[in-house]
Amino acid sequence: MAGLLWTMLAVPGVAGAVLSCAGRRGERIAFPVGLAVAAVTLGLALAVAVVRPSAEVPLLLGIAAGVSVDGLSALLVVTVAVVVPAVLWFCRGAVGPRESPARFTGLMLLFSGSMLGTVTASGLAPLLISWEVMGATSWALIGFRWCDSRRVRAAGTAFVTTRAADLGMYLAAGAAVAGGAGSLAFRELPGLGQPWITLVTAGMVTAALGKSAQLPFHFWLSRAMEGPSGVSALLHSATMVAAGGYLLLRLRPLLAETSWAEEVVTWSGALTALVLGLVAVAQRDLKQLLAASTAAQLGFVVLASGIGSVVGGATHLVAHAATKSALFLAAGAWLTALGTKRLSALRGAAREYPSVGVAFTVAAAALAGVPPLSLWATENEISAVALEHGPALYAVVTVASLLATGYAVRAVRVVWSPARPDSARERDEEARGTRTAPAAGALPALVLLVGLSAVLGVLALPPAVEQLAGLIGVSAVGTPAAPETVLSGVLAVGVAALAWWWGERPVPVPRALRGLFAEWVRFESLARLLLVRPVTALAGGLASFDERVLDRGVRAVPAAGLWSARTVERGVELPLEALVRLVAGTARRLGALARRVQTGQLHQYYAQAAVVLAVLALLVVLVR
Repeated sequence: MAGLLWTMLAVPGVAGAVLSCAGRRGERIAFPVGLAVAAVTLGLALAVAVVRPSAEVPLLLGIAAGVSVDGLSALLVVTVAVVVPAVLWFCRGAVGPRESPARFTGLMLLFSGSMLGTVTASGLAPLLISWEVMGATSWALIGFRWCDSRRVRAAGTAFVTTRAADLGMYLAAGAAVAGGAGSLAFRELPGLGQPWITLVTAGMVTAALGKSAQLPFHFWLSRAMEGPSGVSALLHSATMVAAGGYLLLRLRPLLAETSWAEEVVTWSGALTALVLGLVAVAQRDLKQLLAASTAAQLGFVVLASGIGSVVGGATHLVAHAATKSALFLAAGAWLTALGTKRLSALRGAAREYPSVGVAFTVAAAALAGVPPLSLWATENEISAVALEHGPALYAVVTVASLLATGYAVRAVRVVWSPARPDSARERDEEARGTRTAPAAGALPALVLLVGLSAVLGVLALPPAVEQLAGLIGVSAVGTPAAPETVLSGVLAVGVAALAWWWGERPVPVPRALRGLFAEWVRFESLARLLLVRPVTALAGGLASFDERVLDRGVRAVPAAGLWSARTVERGVELPLEALVRLVAGTARRLGALARRVQTGQLHQYYAQAAVVLAVLALLVVLVR
């Protein structure tokens, strides 16, 4: 059975890598091959969810790359495997030949394969591999239309922000090794001693919060909306942002072992759900509204991991994946048809394209928490556990839920309202719209996702909760009482009616506050002010120091050597050379003189001998 699991991970990864490099040769076959690969992956995912195998291969000395499927990962494996073919099916006509459908399909498959690797990883080593591939492919998908510099910058912002948070995972891996968890398996992490368990927990929580776009990392999700709508439907529903919430659910035993982690994670999720709900209310762009809603809804999952509602968090994650992927696909259909995602320009869009409008309305009703749809049931399950942790937390969760009702209903009201005369002038701002609805063949994918968003609430019913708790291996907690369930339903319907009546009128708060939330609380500007600019200034200062000090110092060393060499040459080598030349010249001249008497004539030698004897005799006489 281990081969089945490895095959599920390898099929989308290998096929995605090949298609990404196919270029023009893969244009015609890209989507058929991608859909076939996605269908095979779905079949394998269903098989491993039933069999739940595990596998392990050696990676480094004492560290193995282990993957396994248990109750929790089975839910996410099936969710990812269902959403991917639905999104690819719907996107068949959204990517033209000039935009490289082979690259698009290949990156989508490669990304889905990395997400499957993330949810099946049983330790930090395979998780880091999948996490890195997921980050790289998300950057490529967000900046898919790379000819537009704005989209490239948006992809860079998303990548750098999530990568900054991902450094926490490397800190966690190093601390785990130092603390004695040599295999880096998840099961060993809760047994670490201090201070290693604190470092591991802090690193993993930081990485998870960054990937799930929770405060203070949430702003990258706004920039990620520059990617194609199909990318948003996949990355920001069932995959990338879901990975952080899933990881915290997976590491629930680790959170429980530290005194501070549960509170930090709980309130991070709760505040993100509240603040990003307010951000969504202030948006005038449909994709930005859905993006803020994604971060807010993932806040419920993060909150659930902190308070121990693993089943509630998992079911909310699955229901949100279906709901949000349907909403993003509907928004993408209108963007393709009308060339805009501005809410004011989308007035009447549901009337012009009623099939997309109905699908959007049902999915938005699920997002709004209208009973008996899915997110109403899953939020009730999380709220019940939140109530056990105190009225303050319960109040925050309730307000966040009602904010979701408000912005979802407002979006539905806008798209069903009659178009204004000036609405047509606001269209085609992104690109020239096709003015055609999605092909009839693409609608089944949207209908499937909408249907799932409506019925997945059954997972939050008490019998299903008991079964899921046993499947996941946790105790069932926080079954909502009847009064709480009725109250949440009444409040949701009441707020929905109020939001419909209020319409597009601005919320009665100061304009400065509306502007603050419309700009995502300006965290990106704050990050640029507090992090980007200081780091850039530091980098510029270091570069200047390198150029003006280190570089000059390095250049000064050979210059000093040359100067010393010239000095030695002038002061020592030249006199020595002159002395050597003098000795040599003297020897040469003496040799020339000596050669003159070497004639080979015997009488001259006798004459020379007579002269020498006479000189010697003279010396003898004089010395005496």
